[in-house]
Amino acid sequence: MALIEARGVGHTYNGAVKVLDGVDLSVERGEFVSVLGASGSGKTTLLSILGGIERPTEGSVLLDGADITRMKEKQLAVLRRTKLGFVFQFFNLAPYLTAEQNILVPVYLAGKTRKSVLSRLDGLLDFMGIADRRHALPSQMSGGEQQRAAIARALIFKPEIIFLDEPTGNLDSRNAEEVMRLLSTVNSEFGTTIIQVTHSESNALYGGRIIRISDGRIVADEKTEHPAGDPLPADDAAASAAGAVNP
Repeated sequence: MALIEARGVGHTYNGAVKVLDGVDLSVERGEFVSVLGASGSGKTTLLSILGGIERPTEGSVLLDGADITRMKEKQLAVLRRTKLGFVFQFFNLAPYLTAEQNILVPVYLAGKTRKSVLSRLDGLLDFMGIADRRHALPSQMSGGEQQRAAIARALIFKPEIIFLDEPTGNLDSRNAEEVMRLLSTVNSEFGTTIIQVTHSESNALYGGRIIRISDGRIVADEKTEHPAGDPLPADDAAASAAGAVNP
């Protein structure tokens, strides 16, 4: 069974503007899938529907065989906090919270305590290379550091899938490459399923599969033999952190 599957998904805004048209898509557990398309192609809407943020006007989305399009909003909210992780182009960090506090937001929303996830929190901060920035506010962090904190926040509950919406759109080329390599490591080391939408061919190549979308339809679905870039080196410190993150 596929981890997540879209069946005949269509979406129309205001009853007139059709942005998705009969999308069928199946993603297996552990895949790193890149949805590649130009602005206005429907890729971000597709990501929002797969992640339960929006409901399609046609079709269904199955997660582990359960139809999330039929779930109530309260069920979807719990799902988004626990089984699904999200990373956006603009980081979406609360400016008045430290890096650590931002990472812990889903934990507090779930009614849990910092102590209950402390080992994982420490491991994530080490793995992301921002342990020394845990008490810094977003305004005191670089763009790359902010995005690493956002990725850590998405990983805090060991989600089955991470959804990425143009994850390097606000980063310079060096930080963009580092973040993409980090995501590749998350996928390869932890087995976390990743679905990213991007307009960048180079970012798309970090996935093992590229789905091209145009005018709301999938026009190509192809495997990449050699994903771009190597995962980050698994030195002793990284291996130790990875053990704390994914025991």
